[in-house]
Amino acid sequence: MKKATVTVVGIGYVGLPLAALAANKGYRVYGFDINERLVSLVNKRKAPFKDELVSELFPLLNEKHGKFLQATTDASVIKESDIVIVCVPTPVDKRHNPDFTPLIAATETIAKNSRSGQLIVVESTINPGVCEEIVLPILQKDGRCEGKDFYLAHAPERVNPGDPKWNVGNLPRNVGAISEKGLKMAVAFYENIVDAPINPMKSIKEAEATKTIENAFRDINIAFANEIARSFDQLGIDVVDVIKGASSKFSFMPHWPGCGVGGHCIPVDPYYLIQKAESVGFSHDFLKLARSINNDMPQYTVKLLKDKLDELGMPLKGTKIGVLGLAYKADIDDTRESPSFKIVEALKKAKAEVMTFDPYVPGLSSEKTLSSILGKSTAIIVATNHQAFSSLKGKTLKDKKVKVVIDGKNCLDKENIEKYKVIYKGIGR
Repeated sequence: MKKATVTVVGIGYVGLPLAALAANKGYRVYGFDINERLVSLVNKRKAPFKDELVSELFPLLNEKHGKFLQATTDASVIKESDIVIVCVPTPVDKRHNPDFTPLIAATETIAKNSRSGQLIVVESTINPGVCEEIVLPILQKDGRCEGKDFYLAHAPERVNPGDPKWNVGNLPRNVGAISEKGLKMAVAFYENIVDAPINPMKSIKEAEATKTIENAFRDINIAFANEIARSFDQLGIDVVDVIKGASSKFSFMPHWPGCGVGGHCIPVDPYYLIQKAESVGFSHDFLKLARSINNDMPQYTVKLLKDKLDELGMPLKGTKIGVLGLAYKADIDDTRESPSFKIVEALKKAKAEVMTFDPYVPGLSSEKTLSSILGKSTAIIVATNHQAFSSLKGKTLKDKKVKVVIDGKNCLDKENIEKYKVIYKGIGR
């Protein structure tokens, strides 16, 4: 295993940290991707996105293992590999149905460039049954046999963008496989690169299920927090204070309300479980309700803004609104499934004059600086809790003549802002 050659198919937010980690552990690694710009940046050791682990490992690659990681658009490198790891996106379409197009394309590419004895690991998030029902038949089209000609395993990716502590190198992993030998091979590989326990599952389907329920669990709890926040809004109770108080009990797990749920996992993975269950005649009513609640939070946030403008006798239509933050979470540049875009869409639908700013996503920002957007805005919505935004004080807002602040992440100092006679409204506070 330690002398194996690895190809990581898809070197985005999941695949690149994994490829860099394996290369630093001494593996010969190819990063295969169809994105030529991404491949070029990786070969120049320029991180194509903000990631703590990649930023840490790239300099080490240059010093110790400069030739151990090579990115390429040439799929033939798969033939040279002992281990092939699939890290392509698994999104949902506009109707929230799972879109397996990238996974199918990646699997077909692997099948065309395969050789005997390879371990093929799917890391992409999928619902239970996908490896056996979609991936396996493609790999066996030419008569090759799993357990003899190749070995298929699943190790659901675990990353937390922007987290300085937890990353692909130290998070425990679950691994499942079709055959016992494939399981042993996959466990051995991950034990070589991950400094955390590797948990072998009884079946590949169980491994697939672990990721979907991890994120469905979080989605449900966030939906609960959002519903409580909306209830407490009517009751005149500060939900942040209540959650902090409830957290003093050992059995309480705090989840926080907000203007929406973003990222490639939490707002996506529950739909994979919902769709799979429906295919066998079961309805996940609880998961559907959680998705409905969380999907409505951007619109609810805009409603809060409208209500506060109404108090001032100002219409939302034609008013200059600044949306602070386009990334889905603090201090990263990842905009996947960010609720900010739904907020912007709702504001534009109401014919507000919308401006945006995100220091980590300048290419999608209409304003170049925080000072600029504040100076032009009658009201602002804080949609991402970047440090640059959460440190905003009432005096700055007053000096910039901002009249209303909607704190979509409950990250601002409410008392300080209200002290300067700026109208403040959080989610549930």
